[in-house]
Amino acid sequence: MTALRPEQDGEAGGFEDAVRRLDDPLNDPLPGQHPSPWFRPSGAQEQDPQPEPQQEQRRATEPKRRPEPEPEWYDPQGYAQNWYGSGREQSPEPAAPVTAQHTPEQAPEPAYAPVQEEPEPEPVEPVRDDETVALRTADTRRIVETAPPTGGRAARRKAAKRGGGRHSAAAATEQEPEAGADGKPLSRVEARAAARAAKPGAGVIASRAVGEVFISIGVLMLLFVTYQLWWSNIRANNIAGSARHSLEDDWANGKRKPGAFEPGQGFAILYIPKLDVVVPIAEGISKPQVLDKGMVGHYDKDSIPTAMPDAKKGNFAVAGHRNTHGEPFRFINRLEPGDPIVVETQDKYYVYKMASILPQTPPSNTAVLNQIPAGSGFTKPGRYITLTTCTPEFTSTYRMIVWGKMVEERPRSKGKPDALVE
Repeated sequence: MTALRPEQDGEAGGFEDAVRRLDDPLNDPLPGQHPSPWFRPSGAQEQDPQPEPQQEQRRATEPKRRPEPEPEWYDPQGYAQNWYGSGREQSPEPAAPVTAQHTPEQAPEPAYAPVQEEPEPEPVEPVRDDETVALRTADTRRIVETAPPTGGRAARRKAAKRGGGRHSAAAATEQEPEAGADGKPLSRVEARAAARAAKPGAGVIASRAVGEVFISIGVLMLLFVTYQLWWSNIRANNIAGSARHSLEDDWANGKRKPGAFEPGQGFAILYIPKLDVVVPIAEGISKPQVLDKGMVGHYDKDSIPTAMPDAKKGNFAVAGHRNTHGEPFRFINRLEPGDPIVVETQDKYYVYKMASILPQTPPSNTAVLNQIPAGSGFTKPGRYITLTTCTPEFTSTYRMIVWGKMVEERPRSKGKPDALVE
């Protein structure tokens, strides 16, 4: 049995050379490549063969070239890559050669500054559009920074009740919570107490209701005044104009006959040239049937009987509105003694001259309609006309009376009287 013994110095080197000469499929170079300088056999000579004389002369004449480095069979930088990272190569910064010992304060700066690569933009995921249920691309999407919801469950419920949808609730979560006087956010109990305190009281609600009632009443009154002062006149004038034309057509066609007339039936036309009044006269003084239609009413047997224009003696009395509903007697207070008042019937024209006026009298004073009117200045029976209307304007407290005396009776076949021609 051979005992173990230490190797001699010369034999140790021979063992290592034998190991290096073994074929290693992982470390040996590929066929046709230059063997690696680190794995060469120990007995190989690294000296170049002796050049021939012609080669030496050619090398002497050619310019010297910088020897190219021998290619290495592996890339040392490949081991510095992060193969399992974000995919970006990280090149190690070359360290500056240290030629002498220096303190940290006296360390020399590197020969060149390392190149800092710009960070690549992180990939952005496409944003989903809730309205169109589509994905926005990087070119068309709008970057919207949304703050995290700050409201609680109560705020989201209130927002959902007010808006009635998830969009309103989402908008409510983005609102900041209510803050107190000290700037701190209120708790749920404090917020409810503040909301109850902000609600209007019973007095405020009552005052608002009363104000709305007054406003409604004011609007209704305004509409009523507009109707009375404007629309009623337009409507009454249209009705009176139609009645006048219808009466003239009946006269032209011979459909009307002198005699008694039915209540509301037109039988004559009144002219007041100074006031530019032309209005039909109907039987009776009923407001809905006669006066409110813009016509002048004759005091008949159903009210206070008065004479007709063709009577040999008597007082022909008529009434009309001073304001609203056509207001035919609006300005009879401007008449002066001698101004003509003409009544046209189917056969004749009756011309009166204004004689006197009674500015104001109670409605109960029916004596002004007598055959010899009281207060008119007439002393004996004759052929008179009496115009009655309300006074003051826009009221019916009193009555205004105007009297006239007949001065001419002219058949229609002879043409219009001078009072209508002038």
